[in-house]
Amino acid sequence: MILTADELRSIIELKHQSPHSLLGMHPLGDGAGLVVRALLPDAAKVEIQPVHQKDRPAFELSRVPNTDLFEGRTTAAGRVYAYDLVVTNHQGHVRRTRDPYSFLPTLGETDLFLFGKGDERKIYEKLGAQLRVVDGVHGASFAVWAPNAARVSVVGAFNNWDGRCHSMRLLGASGVWEIFIPGVAEGAHYKFEIRDRAGRVKLKTDPFGFFFEIPPKNAAIVWNTKKFNWTDSDWMEKRRHHECLRSPISIYEIHPGSWRKKSAGESWSWRELADPLVLYLQRMGFTHVEFLPVAEHAFYPSWGYQVTGYYAPTSRYGLPEDFQFLVNALHQAGIGVILDWVPAHFPRDDWALARFDGTALFEHDDPRRGEHRDWGTLIFNYGRHEVSNFLVANALYWCDRFHVDGLRVDAVASMLYLDYSRGEGEWVPNAFGGRENLEALDFIRKFNHITHTEFPGVVTIAEESTAWPQVTRPPYLGGLGFSFKWNMGWMHDTLNYFSRDPVFRKFHQNNLTFAMLYHHHENFILPLSHDEVVHGKASLLGRMPGDDWLKFANLRALLAYQWLFPGKKLLFMGAEFGQRAEWNENGQLDWWLLDAGPYHRGLQKFVEDLNKIYRANPSLWQSDYDPGGFYWIDCADNENSVLSFIRQKPDGSDPIAVVLNLTPVMRWPYRVGLPRSGHWREILNSDAAIYGGGNRGNLGGVWSTPWRWHTQPNSAELCLAPLGVTVLQPSSQ
Repeated sequence: MILTADELRSIIELKHQSPHSLLGMHPLGDGAGLVVRALLPDAAKVEIQPVHQKDRPAFELSRVPNTDLFEGRTTAAGRVYAYDLVVTNHQGHVRRTRDPYSFLPTLGETDLFLFGKGDERKIYEKLGAQLRVVDGVHGASFAVWAPNAARVSVVGAFNNWDGRCHSMRLLGASGVWEIFIPGVAEGAHYKFEIRDRAGRVKLKTDPFGFFFEIPPKNAAIVWNTKKFNWTDSDWMEKRRHHECLRSPISIYEIHPGSWRKKSAGESWSWRELADPLVLYLQRMGFTHVEFLPVAEHAFYPSWGYQVTGYYAPTSRYGLPEDFQFLVNALHQAGIGVILDWVPAHFPRDDWALARFDGTALFEHDDPRRGEHRDWGTLIFNYGRHEVSNFLVANALYWCDRFHVDGLRVDAVASMLYLDYSRGEGEWVPNAFGGRENLEALDFIRKFNHITHTEFPGVVTIAEESTAWPQVTRPPYLGGLGFSFKWNMGWMHDTLNYFSRDPVFRKFHQNNLTFAMLYHHHENFILPLSHDEVVHGKASLLGRMPGDDWLKFANLRALLAYQWLFPGKKLLFMGAEFGQRAEWNENGQLDWWLLDAGPYHRGLQKFVEDLNKIYRANPSLWQSDYDPGGFYWIDCADNENSVLSFIRQKPDGSDPIAVVLNLTPVMRWPYRVGLPRSGHWREILNSDAAIYGGGNRGNLGGVWSTPWRWHTQPNSAELCLAPLGVTVLQPSSQ
């Protein structure tokens, strides 16, 4: 096989899309022997040494004049055999390696077909950098999707970041480029050097990278995320049969870098975080922890919402197995793990996904569809099979390799609507002239269906701020398929109410009652999230009116209302003890406040007890989405700003009465209707002294008599503490 002038030029100028067809060992045909070619920019001398079959010839390659291409021929063999390149550089150093151009592709036709179809669910085992043993040779295969590139090379410390050394081959019409490089081991840093059709060359990080340098550096690192020794099999088996809708879920939302820090102000590693976080969550009684996005992100103040490495836990806090260690520890402690996941957009960093192969590959080219103006980010092209596959497989990857129990999907509304945050003429209608993003709808339904079927028990949660119907109904019924939806309306209305001076609350009681008019349309989570304590909104405590006594009483009432109202619970870190300042991702929570008087520690104790009562009483969670699990006793006493309701099991048994007095005026006696006669004990009083309150309430409980009140057959007179929440339960339960 003699090189033509064009072929020689294409190799030297790195323009050939199938370098394996020219480099490496090839038969010359007609018994003329073999030819070997190697492009080695650093070489002064190159020899061929046979491997395994010692009867095969060894011979030297000669430099093609004025090039870095070496070529040699032998007539002593006619069939290709295994060989090493023995390379002597200009300094006299000798290295011996198998020729990367002597290996067949590591991806098969089925892999490429399924990826092109958008249905290779474990594409993360095929693309990116995969540690492999091929024909007995240890190394790493590299594969990347870049269909519009003119040339792709792997560069790294192993080849002095020289794109001439490991030019990849294009596998047919798949758009996937591939090469196996012998000797590359775990820990090797690498990037892809991509030449676009206009001749521009850029270094790009691996979309499927499992581990990255600590930002602002951005090289991917060859890593094995399958080596961790999991010990959570009991948890994983139990999860498969878990009924999330009829189970207690109280979620502690956390930003790992600013929850707590070392004394020097350094963030804890994933592994260091495990013990203190597990102990705190166990003490406080939360069932789950939800991490703000942990995938790699270059811009720290984005809180993880501008992802540059979708398949890698951020290296800021340690190795991938350190994050696996944390998840494993949480599971062993009986605590579920939810990740914030960001498929709605990605940043414009020119070394990451943006215009990856010189064209709009992962994003839309038309800015009317491809840009998020609010966030300065780009929108995924969900209609492209390979992009959909990239995202769906990413969700599965976190469930598979990191055992996560849930994915909270960020900014779903921005995915659903083509005109999201756009004015007239700034968006393109769908094929039917509507504003719905049909491709995103298909992607969301596919993601939910596959995640739930591949990993039974894993929950998916939508942050969706509009009235889009059936977000938490299955796709076969026309729904989007999420397990839960954040109730953004409840959050907005509730905070609007509690931030008002109590004297005006009687005019706004519908803020607290309106949620029940639509509650059964979806499976709601009640969130008081990180978004409510940033950007000048103040902390939750800071939003409460009045002096410190009033602020803490209000905040206890707010959290009690959240925990006792139908729906699962989510609270951002710091609110449980009354963080005074807005959240700052560069600092840590003000834990010192717990020693600054009784109010903060009292609030923390109150949340702890809320969780205990919540988890101990199925009436508070078993029928969250059952119409028979809740009813108002009285929601019309707006003049006194008092509300009362019943929580009970789906069959109406085990009632719990909740009464809220939302003004700083003690109301006694205050008659409340109850469904049963007899003694009712007070199981929680937000005004108890242990919580920082005035200790006014119904310590000995109350007796309900057959005096019809509030449409109930029985009633009792209560002492309602100022800004107090009283929870009663029949003594016979």
